[in-house]
Amino acid sequence: MAALDSAPDALLAQRAADGDEVAFAVIMRRHGPYLKAFATRLLRSNSDADDVVQEAFIQAWRRLPDLQDPAALRAWLTTMVSRKTTDRIRSRKQSDPLEDIEIPDLAGDPEDHALGSDKMRALARVLDTLPRDQRQIWLLREVAGHSYTEIAERLDMPVPTIRGRLARARAHVLDGMSEWR
Repeated sequence: MAALDSAPDALLAQRAADGDEVAFAVIMRRHGPYLKAFATRLLRSNSDADDVVQEAFIQAWRRLPDLQDPAALRAWLTTMVSRKTTDRIRSRKQSDPLEDIEIPDLAGDPEDHALGSDKMRALARVLDTLPRDQRQIWLLREVAGHSYTEIAERLDMPVPTIRGRLARARAHVLDGMSEWR
């Protein structure tokens, strides 16, 4: 397994597509923390994020033979997590009380240590103050790198709405991060 730890994503994806469970385990170890942090930021719940990432990895295992560009593995996995996260958010009742939503404690969280810097913690605090839709759009665009059209399709909103909410989110983030400039 040590030889596979340094293998490029494309090789791991190809081997996993051929049924190599060890290669897939390396993929999960390599990309799992990033995907969990991404899902946690969107869902604001560690347990929901764990579920979403697990569901995405199960789907990825089944669909790896369909992956067109094995070198784009991380983006492909992020897209899966993004879709699963969107599904999870949509399935929540709009009337869920805020007390029922688990807010992650980033101070002792391993992902926080992986992110590593005070600047990232400050960014996380700023993002937590955004409305849910703006935070989700900002993360999909700025972290996951999705296009406006992809975000609009995933969230079932018109592109101009996405652009407007993203502009408001960016302005809020810039203002909140002014001490770091």
